[in-house]
Amino acid sequence: MKHNKVGSVMTMDVVRVTYGTPFKEVARLLGEFRISGLPVVDEDDKVVGVLSETDLMVRQTETPDPYEPKRHHRFAGLTRGGKQRAAKARARTAGQLMTKPPVTVGADATVVEAARTMARHGVKRLPVLDEEQRLVGIVTRRDLLQVFLRPDAEIRAEVIEEVLERTLWLAPGSFDVFVVEGVVTLSGHMERRSETEIALSMTRQIDGVVGVVGKLTYRLDDSRARPGEQALHGVTETWLRHL
Repeated sequence: MKHNKVGSVMTMDVVRVTYGTPFKEVARLLGEFRISGLPVVDEDDKVVGVLSETDLMVRQTETPDPYEPKRHHRFAGLTRGGKQRAAKARARTAGQLMTKPPVTVGADATVVEAARTMARHGVKRLPVLDEEQRLVGIVTRRDLLQVFLRPDAEIRAEVIEEVLERTLWLAPGSFDVFVVEGVVTLSGHMERRSETEIALSMTRQIDGVVGVVGKLTYRLDDSRARPGEQALHGVTETWLRHL
């Protein structure tokens, strides 16, 4: 089964800065290009950190206001977070202000993998790297959502070709596949219960599928195969282990 790769949805024209880029230049770039973050690269175009509007806000909020009463933070400098905030308050360049290590993704990663990485780290964008770990693009949450714009007819064709024909070797004419707004409904009668599980699981993994409604029936419940059926049952078990 083919999944959309990050390289097919990423933005290749990336606004970037280097370690020594001045603070005001970073702010200018964010405002000019209307972006909320950008990568920091070294002389080999390898990502060493990322900068976001949040980093700039920390720089501003942690800078003392000469007209406010002096605040005493006895323990702020003792914690790791306190030290980082204090350093950013004094930052004058992108390298001093950036967040590191950067969270990145490979151009060959799937859209699903990129989305999981974003969710796991709580970030809104990912620098995209090539095989040599150099910056080749950037992908945002909005880019990843494009996968759900696939036409229903395209999703239906993939379910029939990849799931029913190539994986389960079934005659597609014996089943009904309906796709409405990304929701796939599978109807029909299969030989084994394990086949229905494979069909539903693989369909859920197809790019652009919002949900799956299973109306599949089966003749044989092979979830508890007898010794004589182990050889045949093992084929479906292999598929299930990869889902």
